[in-house]
Amino acid sequence: MSYLNPSSTTIGYCTNVHAGVDLASICGNLDEFAIPARDASGSDELGVGLWIPSQAAEELTQGADRFKEFLDDRRLRAFTINGFPYDNFHQPVVKRAVYQPEWWQPERLEYTLQLANILVKLLPEGETTGSISTLPIAWSDENATAENLAQAGENLRELAAKLQQVEETTGKRIIVAIEPEPGCVLDTTQDVVDWFEKQLPEPVHRRYLGVCHDICHSAVMMESQQDVLSRLVKAGVMIGKVQVSNAIIADWLSMAVGRQREAIAQLSEFAEDRYLHQTGRLKADGSFELCEDLPELLRNAELDEKPACGDQRWIVHFHVPIFLERFGHLRTSQDDTLECLRFLNQSQAAEFTGHLEVETYAWTVLPHSMRRRGLSEDIAREIFWLRDIVADVI
Repeated sequence: MSYLNPSSTTIGYCTNVHAGVDLASICGNLDEFAIPARDASGSDELGVGLWIPSQAAEELTQGADRFKEFLDDRRLRAFTINGFPYDNFHQPVVKRAVYQPEWWQPERLEYTLQLANILVKLLPEGETTGSISTLPIAWSDENATAENLAQAGENLRELAAKLQQVEETTGKRIIVAIEPEPGCVLDTTQDVVDWFEKQLPEPVHRRYLGVCHDICHSAVMMESQQDVLSRLVKAGVMIGKVQVSNAIIADWLSMAVGRQREAIAQLSEFAEDRYLHQTGRLKADGSFELCEDLPELLRNAELDEKPACGDQRWIVHFHVPIFLERFGHLRTSQDDTLECLRFLNQSQAAEFTGHLEVETYAWTVLPHSMRRRGLSEDIAREIFWLRDIVADVI
């Protein structure tokens, strides 16, 4: 593994954008969307970051070889799995349910091991490294007790030991990458570094456990990409994969009061019911505060005398298309993606799998004005954009 370069970089899109919890639905979605996206992107093959929920994982425990043939026949390259959402990611209301089961529960460990054994069989010919992203322990609430967190650490250490056995048996190294997210037990870089130092200090732990760096998530926490990645490298924490994703940014100081009100109205189109849209606030005094969900923040803004509560900036956890730089009065965190890729290209010290996964899972809940093309065409456009950027950076 090495820093970013053409020979070791794999680009794909995350299939958690598609609904369906069983294997038949997954295959149907790949036929309906991935194949046209592959063709529209002008590629001989297309990288896919598979989302395999628990029901499909049970089916694939015995049927992975047939699924591998299905993927090969369609020239789909399965190099990574999104193991964060365990259950139905497209039910009418997901919100906090996406963080269950937590890492202190045995179901999370069993599910992740299932995915590892599946990925071993799905990896393309000649590929010896696969990655799986997973949740950052749990949502940070009263259930994240010291006892539960200690059990989560024990489960992750057991996972590392099992993944070592997988590599010794199959020659395939599967890396489980913990994905920090705003509002969770691990949501800042310091949280991640502290967790690895306390719970995962040994070389065997860090050979198989690393971090999934979601660009949108760190943008919401208002951490610079260079700082996040530099600190991970310094702490000896591997970058298991990078999820390329755009957040929404409202720069209130750049708007007159009338424009601020128009931007608030524009943001209200993103206050939907399915997913949690944590929002980082840079307040008037320069302090940072995280709001759990955008609808809650918008309600507070309506009651405040000042538009946007007098804040300097909001950054919203809503994965918008990565090729967008600006729309209406709002902009995106696209600059963070450029900063991240430049760092990975320049830092030969970074241990990185080279796995880049576009994770715009929110296409189906975007405002209609932003969904003018078909989903396959939109996915292809994101792949095009990322390939061009990677080529320019390198």
